Amino acid sequence: MTVAVDTNVLVDIQVRDPRHFAASADAIERAAAEGGLIIGEVVYAELAVQMPETDLDSFLADLGIVYRPSPASALRRAGEAYLGYVRARGPEVQCSHCGAQFRVTCPSCGEHVSWRQHLIPDFLVGAHAEVLAGALLTRDRAIYRRFFPGLARYG
Repeated sequence: MTVAVDTNVLVDIQVRDPRHFAASADAIERAAAEGGLIIGEVVYAELAVQMPETDLDSFLADLGIVYRPSPASALRRAGEAYLGYVRARGPEVQCSHCGAQFRVTCPSCGEHVSWRQHLIPDFLVGAHAEVLAGALLTRDRAIYRRFFPGLARYG
């Protein structure tokens, strides 16, 4: 099975994050053993701000990760999922780890604060994985579980 990899997992490895490095490196290794590893435009762009192009390409090659651009069907799917998110979003924010939803109150005026916690890049990553792979390796489980329920998950 092909596995798409999200930016957060790769940054964990690239910066040797003390909290997430071991789990992310292990998950990459397990996913690679099951099939090919890919990333799309969003992940490549987000990593491109972390390192020069030659370093990025070497980093991805060392991990066995291949860049595969999104077809139009994935872009349409991302738009559909994002529209569903916007329509379903209430005044709560959502924990990206467990999916719990809660309200945030302004400490100055007491009004509830709401914002778009997820932007279209999250949905582009999910749709890319859904269309071109069978699974997504990410630490942002809740959003993908909700809007891309058919994706297998790693990590």
